[in-house]
Amino acid sequence: METRAVFRNLSPLDHRYYQANERAFSELADCLSEEATVRYCTRVEAALLRLHLRERGLLTPENEKAIDELETAVTSEAVYEEERTTHHNIRALVRVIKQHLPAEAAAFVHVGATSVDILDTANALRCREATLGVILPRLVALERQLIQLADDHSGTLQVGRTHGQHGVPITFGFAIAEYVSRLGKSIEEITIRAQRLRGKLAGAVGAYNSLSMVTEDPPEFERAVLESLGLLPSDHSTQMVEPEYLLRLLLELNVAFGIIANLADDLRNLQRTEIDELRELFTSTQVGSSTMPQKRNPWNSEHVKSLWKTFAPRVMTFYMDQISEHQRDLTNSASGRFVVDYFAGFLAAIERMHKVVTTLRIDKERMRTNLAMTGDMVLSEAAYTLLATTGRQDAHEDLRTATIAAGESGEPVATVLRRNTALWEQLVTALRRVGLDPDTFFEDPAHYTGRAAEEAERLAVEFTERMNKVLEVIKS
Repeated sequence: METRAVFRNLSPLDHRYYQANERAFSELADCLSEEATVRYCTRVEAALLRLHLRERGLLTPENEKAIDELETAVTSEAVYEEERTTHHNIRALVRVIKQHLPAEAAAFVHVGATSVDILDTANALRCREATLGVILPRLVALERQLIQLADDHSGTLQVGRTHGQHGVPITFGFAIAEYVSRLGKSIEEITIRAQRLRGKLAGAVGAYNSLSMVTEDPPEFERAVLESLGLLPSDHSTQMVEPEYLLRLLLELNVAFGIIANLADDLRNLQRTEIDELRELFTSTQVGSSTMPQKRNPWNSEHVKSLWKTFAPRVMTFYMDQISEHQRDLTNSASGRFVVDYFAGFLAAIERMHKVVTTLRIDKERMRTNLAMTGDMVLSEAAYTLLATTGRQDAHEDLRTATIAAGESGEPVATVLRRNTALWEQLVTALRRVGLDPDTFFEDPAHYTGRAAEEAERLAVEFTERMNKVLEVIKS
């Protein structure tokens, strides 16, 4: 077949992203390329044929050897050449398969099946193996790197922000632990949904019409063929497997994609010049701008966000492919093929995000400097809470007006609060009740990080164990 120069390809996935992710894309191609589709469809046809021959006592050593060799003997080039005549991909496949079999075996190829029996079952196999074998190992590697960051920086002080404004002190490890928890749970869901993908061999409308002509127990025959492939049958089939099995997997992949994009956004914003708490790797030969030599752009994080913007909207097509009239129409015949692009785009984002987090430079001193930027304003919540516990009904208003006065005068909030002797005495009493000295407390926000460090450490331990269980599933 004619080869094509990589830069003649139309999709960026097939030139720009392929070259940036050659190893990962090669592994994905083993499951999701057109060559792989032919191979998986051949595997399903072979499983069906093997059972037909076994039930009739025709599974001779010669026939079994021929069936075993089908996956390598049947090529995508041969099938596509045959399709020029048939204008039907599965009938073309059947004809090519028969060319590699003894006559008595060839007669039973595809008997009792319809095209989508083969296509949907093969699609379940390849999507499952792409998810468990290619996507999930890389997601787990990213999750483990996040776990390491959360643990290593469980006590690294950082200001917590809401609405882009300084809120209260936290730790950087705690901020990263958010993504440890969110991504970790999504990884578990993806693992479950990949394992739940189903196949079918129930015929043209799902009622086993054709199989009823060749076997006494069609559902059991279907179960046996699918079991040999490591699949369960769909609970109910039309010409297609119920679409929700694949849909739910794709939706959870999109959930994980969104989590990664959210992480990329947070990391990108923390690299702003005025924040500057993090830095992506920037090599000595790298160029940040064609005109501004000083630029060190967070382009990798931005790239992840951009990939998400490209592929997340395809969820609408996944939903639309859920709908098929009566027992089946062909309105998903084109759109369904582009699921492969989604896997590739998501994989590219995972690879890029892993690169970001493994080379991230964390500036602890800058984090402390930013935390100190608003002085003891970040302790206003603590002061309000403590005053409220003394029974002071207007504690929130007391602190609100104190922070306004402090902002106008440039004084610390504690200085403003001291002017109200009764209020200050109540606050001192409340602080000492929890073992804190008022002068020390207002000078160092590190005393008000709540359980940030402990939570980061707890989640690191918990999700290390949970990811180990995911890896056990992947390896099994």
